[in-house]
Amino acid sequence: MKLRTIAACMLLMGICQTGIVKAQTISKDELIFLTSEWKGERFNDGRPKISDNLIERAKNIGIEEAWTVLKNEGYNNQFEGNWKLVHDDRPVVGRAVTAMFMPSRPDIEKNIKDRGSKQGRKGNTNAWPIDVLTKGDVYVADGFGKIKGGTLIGDNLGNSIYNKSGNGVIFDGSARDLQGLSKINGFNAFVRDFDPSYLEEMVLMGLNTPIRIGKAIVLPGDLVISEKEGVLFIPAHLAEKVIVTAEFIALRDKFGQAMLKAGTYTTGEIDSQWTAPIKDAFLKWLDKNPNEVKMTRAQLDDFMQKRTW
Repeated sequence: MKLRTIAACMLLMGICQTGIVKAQTISKDELIFLTSEWKGERFNDGRPKISDNLIERAKNIGIEEAWTVLKNEGYNNQFEGNWKLVHDDRPVVGRAVTAMFMPSRPDIEKNIKDRGSKQGRKGNTNAWPIDVLTKGDVYVADGFGKIKGGTLIGDNLGNSIYNKSGNGVIFDGSARDLQGLSKINGFNAFVRDFDPSYLEEMVLMGLNTPIRIGKAIVLPGDLVISEKEGVLFIPAHLAEKVIVTAEFIALRDKFGQAMLKAGTYTTGEIDSQWTAPIKDAFLKWLDKNPNEVKMTRAQLDDFMQKRTW
């Protein structure tokens, strides 16, 4: 009897909690626990809120430099490639809103839709993640690689996504209406393929929960950066470090290329550990090119003190 009472209480708590946390299928406390390394601002549901300034700066960093920082920090499962894109030259960068889809079964889909209806949700479950999007978000969905019948959006939902987030999507699944999606100015989609079929036999099982995208793990609030070669998911607490490091590497490369073109230093001098005179020349170059520096000078000085040359 005691075990039944405890189980009933736990179920009641889960139902009440679900009613409170409408935007996700895990509690706010659980999401904060899973992303506990993040010490900054959060959304009301607990999702880390990387600043708009960092997101803008992240649009100018390269995946290779960012991947190297994550690798050095021990984060080896954050990149995924092999995508098809609406536009090959338009990156998708922003904070992850995650969705986990599974093959449908009648009883579970009925329960989820009934609960969603009571929470005020409308339409099929693939539209629900769109409802929680804010500016700067990226809709990231685990569609278990399904192509036919796995089209999570067409151009109507694509327009809705872009209107809400000003951004695109990353789907381990498919999309339909490629022609229509390509006409949404500013929008892009990284998907496994495009297919004319409608979505079927799929149901949303997790919203703003940890998900798997191919070989990568993604948590709500992760910084998403992308290039034609693939997508990198950067844990929120490492976003600033990754961005500053990538910016510094870009500055170092621009300086090195300028010195090589001018014939000031040889390739061997630039590509090996820098001498004190080269470091001084680099600092003078930064002073003459302040627009190249996106970080604050205090951040730059602090970074250079810790940097091994």
